[in-house]
Amino acid sequence: MIPSIQICFSLMDDYQMLPNIREHSIVVARVAQLLVQGFQKNGSSLNRDLALAGALLHDIAKTQCLGDNDGNHAKMGREICLKHGYERVGDIVASHVVLKSNGSGPVTEKEIVYYADKRVNHNQIVTLEERLAYINKTYGADNQKRQELIQVNFMKCLKLETLIFADLPFAPEDVEPMVEKKRDWLI
Repeated sequence: MIPSIQICFSLMDDYQMLPNIREHSIVVARVAQLLVQGFQKNGSSLNRDLALAGALLHDIAKTQCLGDNDGNHAKMGREICLKHGYERVGDIVASHVVLKSNGSGPVTEKEIVYYADKRVNHNQIVTLEERLAYINKTYGADNQKRQELIQVNFMKCLKLETLIFADLPFAPEDVEPMVEKKRDWLI
């Protein structure tokens, strides 16, 4: 089962998602939609609805975890999705912080949402390098081990970016202007 966009917004309300997190999730969904549509033009069977639901709900538990450094919002978000019967979406939510993928083979909805999230800082589409700087400052400050994990994750994301854009007719730097240009047909 995949929740509709309306149900995703209802869940955001039910779990009291803060407005800034909601706005971030919407921009992540816009990036994900652009990428999925690019793949679909090349004959991919990526599921747009699954990617959108995963993007909209990827931070469903973030509000509840704020201030709790041990709060794993990806794990808690997966549990929320499972509670509502959205197992496939829950798998995407669980993987949006640390991707458990080798970065080869066909791109999945999970990888699309993971990558889209890494391209959005707050509500702005940024480069991976800009997002890395923010993540290091926000989550890695004064924690060498966490900074090392962030760097490993970043290297996976760079590899994934290469894989994604090898099959798309546009480049990573085209994402922001394309999303802005298509605002009327994106959620």
